[in-house]
Amino acid sequence: MIMGVPAAALAITGEVKTYQDHGESGGDVLRQFCPNCGSPLFSRVSAAPDLVFIKAGTLDDTSQFTPQMQFWTDSKQHWIDIAGVPGFPRQPGG
Repeated sequence: MIMGVPAAALAITGEVKTYQDHGESGGDVLRQFCPNCGSPLFSRVSAAPDLVFIKAGTLDDTSQFTPQMQFWTDSKQHWIDIAGVPGFPRQPGG
């Protein structure tokens, strides 16, 4: 699960390692990780340069996090069901 936040509102302290990848659209995706343990932290995509996508599992408090939509449902596990949350088989526009 990820949450998009304005890049200008995010302050990152400490080092992150970056892996450059390409998304479904062919655009650049920067995947950022903890250099010590390898945990994924953030993603930045060329299609949304003003947003940073934070991996929700890295948050200390997820009580304010409520999924609003789900992507790539064509490859989800059969036992996953987020009732009432709209889903897309792939990334919209991808």
